[in-house]
Amino acid sequence: MANHPIRKPTIAITPEQYKTLTKQFTPKPTVFKNSVRAFVVGGIICTIGQVIINLYKSFGMPQLEASAAATATMVFIGAFLTGIGIYDEIGKFAGAGSIVPITGFANSIVSPAMEFKREGYVLGVGAKLFTVAGPVLVYGISTSIVVGIVYFLLH
Repeated sequence: MANHPIRKPTIAITPEQYKTLTKQFTPKPTVFKNSVRAFVVGGIICTIGQVIINLYKSFGMPQLEASAAATATMVFIGAFLTGIGIYDEIGKFAGAGSIVPITGFANSIVSPAMEFKREGYVLGVGAKLFTVAGPVLVYGISTSIVVGIVYFLLH
């Protein structure tokens, strides 16, 4: 056997050829289909929320309390469906239609907690629990404080 160094094969490709190949293999955007899916699934989630509100009101709850209870119920449903792996499938199908409602907030908290559970409750679950939802909470609460102060000063 001869001692020849092993050479890596080289592929010579021009920028134009690369651009053509990239165009050929890049999937075509399906904006309309994705928008319809998001609209339908988001609408279904919101309809379920309204049904829950109506159910609570039929038990004699006032509108404000029924809305708060329905919000808590929807968060629980979102967290539960995330825990058993169903909400991720809904998210793959619906995209933003599953993220925007309150159930998406529950999913954004539960998913990182489940993913990092193996690292322990403090450094895993506790540290990663609000990685996605934390900034939303910080900016949401900060904005509500600023709006509250402006409202107070104007009235």
